[in-house]
Amino acid sequence: MLPEVRPHVSAALTQQLEDKLGLASRLEAGQLDVERVAGIAVVAAAHSDGYAATGHLLGLLAALPAPTEAGERFWSNLWRSSGTAYLLPVNMKAQVLRSLEGEGSPLARQILSAFDEMTPPQRVAAGEVIGQALAESDHLPDLKTQVIGELWLRDLEVTAWRVLHADRRWDDPVGRQAFLDAWTGA
Repeated sequence: MLPEVRPHVSAALTQQLEDKLGLASRLEAGQLDVERVAGIAVVAAAHSDGYAATGHLLGLLAALPAPTEAGERFWSNLWRSSGTAYLLPVNMKAQVLRSLEGEGSPLARQILSAFDEMTPPQRVAAGEVIGQALAESDHLPDLKTQVIGELWLRDLEVTAWRVLHADRRWDDPVGRQAFLDAWTGA
């Protein structure tokens, strides 16, 4: 599940292409040579981590039971076991929809807030609930539900962090120059 690409999300990429490669925003394809295409690929790859991480975050959530009447029992059990309402669909809906538009940071922050609220026993209990749901839906009865759930939780937490990390502001020329100066002067 990939987020939709929106013009406001790609603004930083557009700025980098204009600044670093000297490409005009209305450059025609016929004016691109192999070197410029390679440069575009390099700059686009540098910006793709946040997009990929947001897509993975949405994919992890999509693996859980849908927030419908059929999934109501799962979400209720998750709330009781985790001790946090941050993970409830009613509290994540707006952030999930924003993530589908390419803005994953609000959802990532909310997920990390949920982890911050959970105690170790609550995390174990939430892992059990999630693992049970995943084992049933993925037909993995031979794997321990606790292991499946803990792996899913770890992946969710790390992916949320990756979304936030990728959202850092590399379009800040002063910060970028300070980074380069620190590494070249060492």
